[in-house]
Amino acid sequence: MELGLLQDLVIAVGLGLLVGLQREWQSERPAGIRTFTLITLLGSLCAFAAPPGSLWLPAAGLLAVAAMLWLGNRLKRGDDDAEHHGITTEVAALIMFLVGVILMHGHTEAAIVVTGVTAALLHWKDPMHAFARRIGADEFRAIIQFVLIALVLLPILPNQAYGPYAVLNPFKIWLMVTLIVGMNLVSYVIYRAMTARKGAWVGGLLGGMISSTATTVSHARQSRSLKVPPQAFSVVIVVASAVVNIRILLEIAVIGPGLLRYAVPPFLLLGLFMTVCGIVLIRRGSEEGEAAETEHRNPAEVKTAIMFGALFAVVLLAVAFVNARFGLDAVYVVALVSGLTDVDAMTLSVADLFHSGRMSADDAWRVVLVASLANLMFKAGITAAFGTRRVFRDVAMVFGMTALLGIAMVFWWPDIALPAL
Repeated sequence: MELGLLQDLVIAVGLGLLVGLQREWQSERPAGIRTFTLITLLGSLCAFAAPPGSLWLPAAGLLAVAAMLWLGNRLKRGDDDAEHHGITTEVAALIMFLVGVILMHGHTEAAIVVTGVTAALLHWKDPMHAFARRIGADEFRAIIQFVLIALVLLPILPNQAYGPYAVLNPFKIWLMVTLIVGMNLVSYVIYRAMTARKGAWVGGLLGGMISSTATTVSHARQSRSLKVPPQAFSVVIVVASAVVNIRILLEIAVIGPGLLRYAVPPFLLLGLFMTVCGIVLIRRGSEEGEAAETEHRNPAEVKTAIMFGALFAVVLLAVAFVNARFGLDAVYVVALVSGLTDVDAMTLSVADLFHSGRMSADDAWRVVLVASLANLMFKAGITAAFGTRRVFRDVAMVFGMTALLGIAMVFWWPDIALPAL
């Protein structure tokens, strides 16, 4: 027997055992650990025995497996219970047959990934069902609107640069909108699907991924009306702003991955510093009491997406114009102004300019850092305007120290970069 064929068959056995073992834990299933292993092996053998370029034997094997599963299920459960029985195991069995087929065609990595995803989905039945039941009409509407943004509007936009400096590409701009809306939507759905009492850390983490500004406004206002220890509000505001550093790194990783190795050390340090400050605030305060949850708006509204797209286009054009006409020093002024209300637009613009070779890595992450610090000061002002004096004092102390650390990084951070992957 050829060594390559033997290796593929061993992998097929292992993958079939993995999914079959999971199904074996479930009672009254038409297929278990042995059946799934045999089905995966059958798929591999059908693909191996088929003539080159022919798919009739794998197709016949797939139909035969489907027929046997249907017959075995009918015999085991009877017609009366058939309507109450799902087809998850049957579908998983057909998938594993096809896993065996693609394995023999040389797609080993794909076969392993499909098997892992299948086993995880089967194992997470109860948590996934519970999560789906917690999703309400607002969350489902947000998901449908994201489908419109990502799968309907994005493909029809022209992928061509327009305007001065060739930076206004409708497809690329809307792609950035899709990225931001997608990040916000995932956090929004998780936040809404969780129980009402999330705790300061969870509320801050998810609030920062959705909108740290909205989280700051909400908790600053609550601090004046709710009889809760002030640290409960301060911690959420601080943690939400600390998470912004991780959000920035995620955006850079997608748009300008080459910049990531330069941006990780300073932004990660700022995030860790603010996290430590949050821990200190919790230990200083009472453990009793908890701030109410933030009422975040649907992040996938088309109107909101269009507004962000317009903002991103303006920032992108402004950075390119200022950099070309007045030099890099003026770009920091643009970052300072635009960062007051939105860090995402500046982060994406700079990452895109770096990716296209129009800005160096050393300048790019510093510009983003300036925008981030400006946004931090803006949120401190929000806390002063809407929050209590005690909450403002805590937040101002943390944000002030973070701003000083950030300013020191802008001027004196050494040329440090993580090793290239």
